[in-house]
Amino acid sequence: MLVNLFVPCLVETAVPEVGEATARVLSRAGCTVTVPPGQTCCGQPVYKTGNLAQARQLAARYVELFDSGTVVSPSGSCVAMVRRYPELLAFEPALAAKARDLAERTYELSDFLVNVLGTTDLGAAMNARAAYHDSCQVGRVLGLRDEPRALLGAVRGLTVLELDRPDACCGFGGAFSVQFPDASERILQDKILDILAQTPDIVVSAEVSCLLNIRAGLEHAGSRVRALHLAQVLDHGMDAQEVSR
Repeated sequence: MLVNLFVPCLVETAVPEVGEATARVLSRAGCTVTVPPGQTCCGQPVYKTGNLAQARQLAARYVELFDSGTVVSPSGSCVAMVRRYPELLAFEPALAAKARDLAERTYELSDFLVNVLGTTDLGAAMNARAAYHDSCQVGRVLGLRDEPRALLGAVRGLTVLELDRPDACCGFGGAFSVQFPDASERILQDKILDILAQTPDIVVSAEVSCLLNIRAGLEHAGSRVRALHLAQVLDHGMDAQEVSR
């Protein structure tokens, strides 16, 4: 199956290894992966700050760039943004129709693996205790709670831990963390305390923005718990690998 990989801005600039891991995971699942050149932002940041004109420009470019085939991304928030395109581009019926088609064939990674390909076991192995964080976008907006856990549950040697409040926000929220830094920091502190109470080796998220925020919080707390994207865990391959504390 041919898959177009959409690499979000945060992945490209901050954690390109997540994009690379996603491509390898998709290949392992039997897909032929392409990365269309000329990718730009999906428009989410400007959309959430009210700049609808620029958001429409970016959405229109995205629609033309990914004009055919299945699209997969390691970011639930970007996928959620693409699924807003039909409404955002409703002023132009022909473009809105293309946006509806695109929204129907655009998937977050865990959604695609479990619900489209019907696979959970990718042969990954990792000897570690893992706490999973339900991001607001992946868990609440896209409704993908069981899918990431099913994938993690199939990783050999991995013990999956549940947080006391797995779906509590990490405090990032895009522009929220910039506009309300004190509130964002308090929310993050609560999330870090919840994570550390479970004594994991790693904390896993399917959303890269949460991953970066939680990673910063753990480092600030002096913790050696590593923050990994779901794709990075699934990319560990057939041989078990230890994750040292």
